[in-house]
Amino acid sequence: MEGKENQSPYPLAPAANGRGRSDDELFTTAHTKELRKKKRVKCVVYVAAFAVLLTIVILAFVLVVTRIKTPKFRLLAASFNLTDVSNSSISLRTNAQFAVKNTNFGHFKYEHGTVRFAYKGMTLGEATIEKARARARSTKKVNATFTLSSLNLPINSGISSDLAGALLPLTSSSKLDGKVHVLKVFKKKKSAQMDCSMNINIGLLEIHDLKCK
Repeated sequence: MEGKENQSPYPLAPAANGRGRSDDELFTTAHTKELRKKKRVKCVVYVAAFAVLLTIVILAFVLVVTRIKTPKFRLLAASFNLTDVSNSSISLRTNAQFAVKNTNFGHFKYEHGTVRFAYKGMTLGEATIEKARARARSTKKVNATFTLSSLNLPINSGISSDLAGALLPLTSSSKLDGKVHVLKVFKKKKSAQMDCSMNINIGLLEIHDLKCK
C-alpha cells in the first residue's frame, strides 16, 4: 500500500536527451536567416541603384530643358534676274534660300517673319517667311521670291558709285519669334535672328562675300 501511495497519478515525461533541437533544425534556421539577409541586401542595392539612375535621368532632363539654345536663322544663297538697271538705280527679281537651324532636342515652332534687305540702312526689299517649324536637331530650308529695288532711295544715297563698280553691298536682317517644344510638355520662348552682309556682283548676278553672325 505504501508503495502505491508514493507513485504519481500522472505519467512521467520522457527524459530529455540533453541536446534540444537537432543539428538539422539549427542548420535550416540559420540558412533561412542567411537567405532573408541576402534578400534584404539585394533589395537595398536595387533600390539604391534605381534611385541613382532616376537622379541621373532627372538631372539630364533638367539640363536639356534649361539649356535650350537659340535657333539660328541664316541666308544660304540667292539668284537674281536683272529687271532694270541704270546709272543710279537697279531692280532685281530675287530667289533666296534661307535656313533655320535648330540644334535642340525639341522642335522650334516660329511665327510669320520678314527678312529686310538694305543698302546702307535703307530698305531695298523684303522677303516673307511663313510660320512653320524646324524639327529637333535639324535644319529647315525656306525659299522666298521678292524684288530688290533702289527706286525709292534718295538721290544722295551713293548707290550710283557702287553700281558703277559693279558691286552692291547689302545687309539682311530678320527675327523669327517662336518657342522650342520639348517632349510636348515644356515650352521656352526663343527668337532666331539674322544679321548677314554680302556683295552682289551686278555683272555676274551672284552673291559674293556672304557672312552671317
